[in-house]
Amino acid sequence: MKSKLSFFLVFLLIIPLVSCKKKEAEPDLSIIFLHHSTGSIIWRGESRSFANKVAGRISDKLVKKMNSKGVLPSLFEAYNAENQVNYEIEEMAFPKQKPYGWNNFPYDYYNIWVKNEGETAYMEEPTLEMLSSEYQLIIFKHCFPVSNIEEDQATPDINSKTKTLANYKLQYAAIKEKLHEFPSTKFILFTGAVQVKANNTEEKAKRAKEFFEWVRQEWDEPGDNIYLWDLSSLQTEGGLYFKDEYALSPENSHPNGEFAGMAVELLFNRIIDVAENDGKSTLLTGRPK
Repeated sequence: MKSKLSFFLVFLLIIPLVSCKKKEAEPDLSIIFLHHSTGSIIWRGESRSFANKVAGRISDKLVKKMNSKGVLPSLFEAYNAENQVNYEIEEMAFPKQKPYGWNNFPYDYYNIWVKNEGETAYMEEPTLEMLSSEYQLIIFKHCFPVSNIEEDQATPDINSKTKTLANYKLQYAAIKEKLHEFPSTKFILFTGAVQVKANNTEEKAKRAKEFFEWVRQEWDEPGDNIYLWDLSSLQTEGGLYFKDEYALSPENSHPNGEFAGMAVELLFNRIIDVAENDGKSTLLTGRPK
């Protein structure tokens, strides 16, 4: 992976004219990454990431370029130049802070995309009908409070914002059915982000692990247009919590630079594999099979 990434980074120094010409034509593939803070950190990578270290050995200019644009879009530029393709990736805060609110949990995707489906935005947020008309690959995720899963209530409620396993499963079932309405669009969903031990209880963390396992083993269907990127497994390495050495601090559940640098390469691998090979050549983490 290191030699391949090094080869990609060299191309970043020689592609400005190619990129300009590519932008004049329709992209071969349009990708949108819907995220909040954790997604933004992975999009950017950090100065301590392997990608930046390699870039530093090539050119200070390349390091500045990557830090200003983000490692993920820079990897796409390099891949485009090497393979003579034009894949465009954009990022979008979804949902925005206002007017909807900074919530991207199962209820919120269900609320915006299923309950309020249609050709017009819901509270200024694009519906799937709108997004799928512009993008052929849509990547979406949850913020780490998704792992604050409470005990199930007496009766599950698909319209409830309460974070329970039963509610999540109802909402995920409705989301999957909706995504299947767009067979020409591919979707990549992150397994939910987890939290450091200091910020979650063992009971909630166990329920989160159970939910993410259900998503991997039962909700995900082979052969459809929905693919997973297994962020939670990368964060926990089989445990319950986001490992402290990967977190910004033992009390902060955002990724640190080392984790972001590793994760962005694996996410890039997974996106390319889903786009070109229906995800058959990589594990859910983005590592090669």
